[in-house]
Amino acid sequence: MGEIVRSAFRPPLWLRNAHLQTLWGPLGRSLPEVARHSERLDLADGDFLLLDWAGPRHGPGHLTVILLHGLSGCSDSHYMRGIQKTLAGAGIRSVAINSRGAKGPNDTALCYHAGETDDVDAVIEHVFHQDPTGHRIAIGVSLGGSRLLNWLIHRDSGRLAGVATVCAPLRLDLCANRLDRGLSRLYRGHLLKALLGYLDNQKRHLDQVNPAEAKRLYRLNMSGIRSFWRYDDQIIAPLYGFRGASHYYAQCSAGPRLQGIRTPTLLMQNRDDPFMTPETLPRREELGPAVTAEISDHGGHVGFVGAGNPYWLEQRLLAWVQGFGFSS
Repeated sequence: MGEIVRSAFRPPLWLRNAHLQTLWGPLGRSLPEVARHSERLDLADGDFLLLDWAGPRHGPGHLTVILLHGLSGCSDSHYMRGIQKTLAGAGIRSVAINSRGAKGPNDTALCYHAGETDDVDAVIEHVFHQDPTGHRIAIGVSLGGSRLLNWLIHRDSGRLAGVATVCAPLRLDLCANRLDRGLSRLYRGHLLKALLGYLDNQKRHLDQVNPAEAKRLYRLNMSGIRSFWRYDDQIIAPLYGFRGASHYYAQCSAGPRLQGIRTPTLLMQNRDDPFMTPETLPRREELGPAVTAEISDHGGHVGFVGAGNPYWLEQRLLAWVQGFGFSS
């Protein structure tokens, strides 16, 4: 059985509101500057991923931190750049995965979802084969955290020394319901607009480079999508072979399966996340022996904007990474 601990995070009084915490980063923060170089990783199905590397040149036996963004994000999301900048400043190399379509059209109809682990595994194997003697840690934010947890649950190869997740949606059905209520509908509308816009661009791209894959998208029913239940039922389920949204949520919600995790894992969750409800927070008996759930009262969704240190989240993740004691 794992453990649940109280987070040390404390927001300033004026920034305790969950929505202010959620929106401070994307709306109020200048995009962190970090030196990076890009790599294209070709995949077995003919598609590719774009990887953005930051930090010092890698030496044999050193550490690499693998980063995975949330839904509709990419390596240029403020939190991804912020984490990479913080790690680089501490002399730690990192690689940010851009999921299919995150930085532009890809060459198949596939995108990604909460339980998609093939692409995650491809990157982990790629980093491993660069240096089998090195150490690897992964950090996933929001939906990226769900993907990493599913990788640990279903196909942990021992390649990772540790995993941290931030605001991972542990119960997809409850999160979809939450986004249909109150001010959270604003986030739902923003995300769905971005996802549907991506699919429109993807169709035009595939018309030129892969017409057979374009047909897969044209066969999808993209009308009337105003909730994640509809999006996942009409887009994700048919693309990935689920029977519908309910089947997808049941198969890919990591929360009920955390007992199976044996790799050291930190879950950073909070009680006021506007993408979730308190019901989604794990109970101690649900945690595998290597899992620690660090829960705060405040923080919004991927906020954790602190008093005197607005980059509290990045410093917390840095301290967690450094706690492994690996050479960087």
